[in-house]
Amino acid sequence: MMTAPPTAKRRRSLRARLGGLLLPGFTGLLLLFLFAPIAVMIAFSFNDPAGRQNITWQGFTLRNYVDLWGRSQITDPMVLSLVVATISTLVATTFGTMIGLALTRYAFRGRWLMNLLIFIPMTAPEIILGASLLTLWISLGVERGFLTILVSHIMFNISFVVVTIRARLVGFNMSLEEAGMDLYADGRTTFWKITFPLILPGIVSAALLAFALSIDDYVITLFSAGRTVTFPLWVFGVSRLGIPPEVNVLGTLIFVTALIFIGVQLWNARRADPSTRPAGPVTVVGR
Repeated sequence: MMTAPPTAKRRRSLRARLGGLLLPGFTGLLLLFLFAPIAVMIAFSFNDPAGRQNITWQGFTLRNYVDLWGRSQITDPMVLSLVVATISTLVATTFGTMIGLALTRYAFRGRWLMNLLIFIPMTAPEIILGASLLTLWISLGVERGFLTILVSHIMFNISFVVVTIRARLVGFNMSLEEAGMDLYADGRTTFWKITFPLILPGIVSAALLAFALSIDDYVITLFSAGRTVTFPLWVFGVSRLGIPPEVNVLGTLIFVTALIFIGVQLWNARRADPSTRPAGPVTVVGR
């Protein structure tokens, strides 16, 4: 039997090693590309620029964090965005969860039309939705401001919540609810004791997605804001004159807060999964 020469074996081994490093290397470069702007944002939140142009490193300082809440022209738009995002998330998550349950559990007339209408805000360009909302506010004679921004954010957030909740309900085991009802639990008790805890991770994911979309939205907010200024609108306006380090500070604080929420959710999921717990001592009981 003929065997391959050592040189050919070394070449195949080298190609195999290079092939094994290709995917991890590409993944690492992609992650570096994605997180490089975040790293720059965090680094320049500690920069001490001489003027308004926070684009070159000029020295380390903590003054940007210490003096942040003393500048109302920066913090007021941020607080407004947080209020809008919080209220719109609560409302959109509540109604979106109920709509998702209705579309998944029940068959009724017009269900296909509601499924279609749910996806339209997700597929339509934001510029179209913003212009349509502007036309609606002007036609109704509604003064644009906080309420119009809030209604607009609830409108486009509900679709994302419904889709997320429906994805959670697709693999839901209905026999768990049937077992609860066999044990004489009424509909309300079954929902709060069985259904709600099982779909809670999906509800939390939908709420986090809605909050992120709301606090980040610029296009739809621009058409519905009037003279009200949210944080994205303020950042766009101030970026034409210069980028103050406080923008990076607020972005860093939002990023760290999101990491904390994600870490807590992963920790809860890991604690709830029995497969991730260390195995305890095994006791063998004899006859």
